[in-house]
Amino acid sequence: MPTSRKHELVEAAWPEFGTGERPPAASLEEFQSRIDAARLAMESRRLTHLVVYGDREHFANLAYLTGFDPRFEEALLVIPPRETPVLLVGNECEAYLTVSPLFTAGRLRGERFQSFSLLNQPRGSSRPLDQIFRELCITRASSVGCVGWKYFSAAEHPLGHRAIDVPAYIADTLREMAAPENVVNATDILMHPDYGLRTFCSPAEVAYFEYTSILASEGMRRIIFGLRDGMSDHEAAQLASYNGEPLGCHLTFATGQNRHGGLASPASARIQQRDFISMNVCYWGANSCRAGWAASSAADLPQMAQDYVKEFAGVYFEAMSQWFALLRTGETGDRLNEVIRSSLPFEKFGIFLNPGHLIHLDEWLSSPIFQGSQIRIHSGMVMQVDVIPSSSTYFSTRMEDGVVIADKDLQGKLRAQYPECFSRCVQRREFMRNTLGIEVTDDVLPLSNIPGIVPPFFFSPNQILVMGT
Repeated sequence: MPTSRKHELVEAAWPEFGTGERPPAASLEEFQSRIDAARLAMESRRLTHLVVYGDREHFANLAYLTGFDPRFEEALLVIPPRETPVLLVGNECEAYLTVSPLFTAGRLRGERFQSFSLLNQPRGSSRPLDQIFRELCITRASSVGCVGWKYFSAAEHPLGHRAIDVPAYIADTLREMAAPENVVNATDILMHPDYGLRTFCSPAEVAYFEYTSILASEGMRRIIFGLRDGMSDHEAAQLASYNGEPLGCHLTFATGQNRHGGLASPASARIQQRDFISMNVCYWGANSCRAGWAASSAADLPQMAQDYVKEFAGVYFEAMSQWFALLRTGETGDRLNEVIRSSLPFEKFGIFLNPGHLIHLDEWLSSPIFQGSQIRIHSGMVMQVDVIPSSSTYFSTRMEDGVVIADKDLQGKLRAQYPECFSRCVQRREFMRNTLGIEVTDDVLPLSNIPGIVPPFFFSPNQILVMGT
């Protein structure tokens, strides 16, 4: 999708879109509809039970289905064919079960399973796992789908769909009771980019992700505008003003002194002019990341990198403009992949991961965007604009934030239920079109308060890239 329009570096103020309040949690009815949808998927595969594992890192499937997220213990949700689902938790999470609307309404039963508790805590007053499963009618006649946090192709693992990514003692118990061939990986029910339940976000989910996107992007804005020569990375990170909302991943801050593949945590490194910098702020459903230079202009860069904007950051910005022009319902992942691969050749830009992926409560859900993908973009996807170039000369650049793909029906529901959220999204889209010159399609609602903004030189943040006329 070639274009004759080229990037320009201009002086411009960053917009203000407002913040809004934290939206109410999803309703009991919505959580019940998610359980019902999971049961429909079970029926279509002739599964008698769905067993959903979660821990502190791999919490999102459980939280999506129940509103409960494990704290520092594991947890296991068992959905039988018709009976009330059961959530097994450790000692300290038992009192936390009330966070689930399903539990407080009597539509989810809790049971203490002390092997999920931390070492040397009391472990003598709960039933063995096989006894619990037996009461839930898991027998040799059962067909059990296990939901962890990944599913595997036959090319990845010789067992293919029977490769289970939950702890061995759970998987082994299920295989002993239901027979190995009757226990399968069903994680795709929730996470597959084409039909996974979590890829069809409701207005309530969109509103919450917009709220966390504001937190993340406003934190990123404060960091960028507060960067100073000689400041420590800890001082920079404090500018994010963390408010206690759950994090989607640890805040990163990489500089010339502390790089570690771009995933470094703050480590008392000092920012120095001519350093590269990358950083992110990530809450549930939102990750805001930027990368550039500790510099005021190209003259501050190393000699070999002084054409950074012309040869690297600007070219990236042009490619992302083309990517946004394709991002709409019905477009294939292959086309979105190809526009990046052809515009930003690997030899120069080093883009290794997918040029865009889905985000949910967890930072990476899955991605429809890869070579040859015939998966079509559909309404309800929340897309992370995560296209990561890397160069030994130019370092990197980024405009990473989240957007939601929303057809007229979803936009109408969002407008009716969360009018202020919808209004902010439309204003952001118009800013990207009218100020940045990015041809964002009508299906895209930007969630971040710094949508599409790329400042190549962090010491002059009001110098940003736009598409020329």
